[in-house]
Amino acid sequence: APAPPPARHLFSDPAEVEALRGNLLAWYDRCKRDLPWRALAAIEPDADRRGYAVWVSEIMLQQTQVATVIDYYNRWMQKWPTLQALAQASLEEVNELWAGLGYYSRGKRLQEAARKVVSELAGRMPRTAEDLQKLLPGVGRYTAGAIASISYGQATGVVDGNVIRVLCRLRCIGADSSSPAVIDQLWDMANVLVDSSRPGDFNQALMELGATVCVPKAPLCEECPVKQHCQARRRKLCGNSPPVPDVEDCGVGDCPLCPPASEPWDSSLGVTNFPRKAAKKPPRVMRTATCVLERRGCHGAPEYLIVQRPSSGLLAGLWEFPSLPLAQNLQEEKEREELADHLQAWMGQPVVAKGLQFIGEVIHIFSHIHQTYAVYSLHLDGDVTLDPALSPSRWVTEDEFHASAVSTAMKKV
Repeated sequence: APAPPPARHLFSDPAEVEALRGNLLAWYDRCKRDLPWRALAAIEPDADRRGYAVWVSEIMLQQTQVATVIDYYNRWMQKWPTLQALAQASLEEVNELWAGLGYYSRGKRLQEAARKVVSELAGRMPRTAEDLQKLLPGVGRYTAGAIASISYGQATGVVDGNVIRVLCRLRCIGADSSSPAVIDQLWDMANVLVDSSRPGDFNQALMELGATVCVPKAPLCEECPVKQHCQARRRKLCGNSPPVPDVEDCGVGDCPLCPPASEPWDSSLGVTNFPRKAAKKPPRVMRTATCVLERRGCHGAPEYLIVQRPSSGLLAGLWEFPSLPLAQNLQEEKEREELADHLQAWMGQPVVAKGLQFIGEVIHIFSHIHQTYAVYSLHLDGDVTLDPALSPSRWVTEDEFHASAVSTAMKKV
């Protein structure tokens, strides 16, 4: 069995835990940001509506910055203020509102879960983190803990990226912070720390601290309300010869929470030595040919053909210009030929490769894909009959295109 973590990595002193809670909550009451989901949760008397409001915000905030989410959240809650309203919406409407927010499966799963609450749970949100995670698709351990603590007062901790950073610095946890053993330990810590009288506020305070003070680079340590509890700061202040036993010496090679011996403390980094993460895999490089097919509409305005992506996978269910993934390092002439063949299958009529006008390239970075779109244009004369057996497609004006559920990448195109 692996060695247990030494006490100095943990929060084992009840007096320290109580002091940390008090300092953090007092700071949060003074300094918390004014965010729409917090305001809504604070004034909403109905537990289910409060839970729904928090749930939407937590799903939107997954891997997306607060500043980006605010406008989307306000539009969403105005359009679908209740679970029941969302359950009655179409997936197309959800995708249209979500367009540009990224990670589109989040919106789809949110609506699926809302329909399940309405149809199978009599419109009543589960009240505990365990039931939220078990019963709602797309709700993981963190989201369940956030909803349960903020909306229903359950004394359960949360662990997200901000909390990981704060806890790793507070207790000099230098092992790979994405490893299951470290994540389990961080959850145990979060559950020890959470304030049972104000669990939602405490969890939000811990996340707020990571988002605004204990940031990845250049943290504002002197403004930190819990700096006196921070092992990483203490180590930085002590320099290379700390007068107290060094937390890094605690395990002598077998501590599951210390950095590996091959990655010793770097004094130039200070508290940003923590957390340590495994090296990221480089993004997959992809190249796609996409063609903007244009025709003259019945009122004289140009119209453009968009087609719907498959219902699963990347950008599931969104609309795009006809596109074709390409092998790397194709010559432009070969790209044109492959794209022409692809369009010919759509249109049921010959497409001459030389008729495709190369416009340029658009680069779009997904979280795990470095995508390059080779953009072509083709003007069509007369009507075109599209094969109904292929993916759904439609002609749209420029305004209709921007109102459709299209990705940010396609808007760049």
